[in-house]
Amino acid sequence: MRAFLIDETDDLRCEVVDGAPPSRSSSEVLVAVTWSGVNFKDAMAAEAHSRVRRTPRLIGGVDAAGVVVASDDPSLAPGTPVAVHGGGLGVSRDGGFAEQVVAPREWISVLPDGVSPHDAMVVGTAGLAAMASVLALEDRGPLDGEVLVTGASGGVGSLAVTLLAARGHRPVASTGSPDARDWLIARGATRVIGREEISDRPERVLGTPRWAGAVDCVGGATLAGVLRSLAYGAAVAASGLVAGPELSTTVYPFITRGVALVGVDVVEAPTAVRERLWHELALTLPSVDITPLIERTIALEELPAALDAVRKGIVRGRILVDPAAH
Repeated sequence: MRAFLIDETDDLRCEVVDGAPPSRSSSEVLVAVTWSGVNFKDAMAAEAHSRVRRTPRLIGGVDAAGVVVASDDPSLAPGTPVAVHGGGLGVSRDGGFAEQVVAPREWISVLPDGVSPHDAMVVGTAGLAAMASVLALEDRGPLDGEVLVTGASGGVGSLAVTLLAARGHRPVASTGSPDARDWLIARGATRVIGREEISDRPERVLGTPRWAGAVDCVGGATLAGVLRSLAYGAAVAASGLVAGPELSTTVYPFITRGVALVGVDVVEAPTAVRERLWHELALTLPSVDITPLIERTIALEELPAALDAVRKGIVRGRILVDPAAH
């Protein structure tokens, strides 16, 4: 079995290896991987002295999609199309950058009708986070106005723009990549702004109330700026920390405008949450052309360069991995 191995037993090595197929226990599912995707978390896991990776040696890849090969669960018969994501996949145990992957049942999602394994990896963990972010805003109330998306040219951000537009909202894309403007408009953004335009009136504790909601994929000072410029009663769904994990803000947005900060996690999400996300995606994707969201498709051997590009923030959309390609 071909797989992309991250090995820091001594010095860090990231390379494609041939090994034995994985074994499984009765509580696990064996999946033949047809597609995987490159995520920011994958890039962090492949770094030397990674704070994300919890073991010195493992196959990378925090998500994958394909068909069931073997399972003791009657709801997962051989041939069932599934997505594999979450938990310790690609972080504490072997992940999806391989021709086959084994995972516990709770990390397996049966793909709904109309969503192929290829579509599932165009969506991937990034798309699940985007869908969870959109639902968090919709659950809070009507999004009557512009909805800000930060880090909009990245995996989560670009999918959030796409999904918001497809569901009838008005996404405004914020990006540090000026050349991504036309691409984001084509994804459904009503307009594109720079990072410095998120908030105004820096001399005051609050900026002008501008956003009916926000999806933040950046964190740090960007998230602080979003909070101070949300409209009354609005929420920001936060899933990113590329700008850092620290948040320096005040209580004013919360107690004078009634805004909310909603954390978004799909890694440890329970089965019911995963099922809802895939259900909503199956309803939304038919109205979306997701092909432009694919930056490129690569073989396992091309992963080091792709991970470096994701790490540097120069990827637009999703990079898909075909483990059978050479």
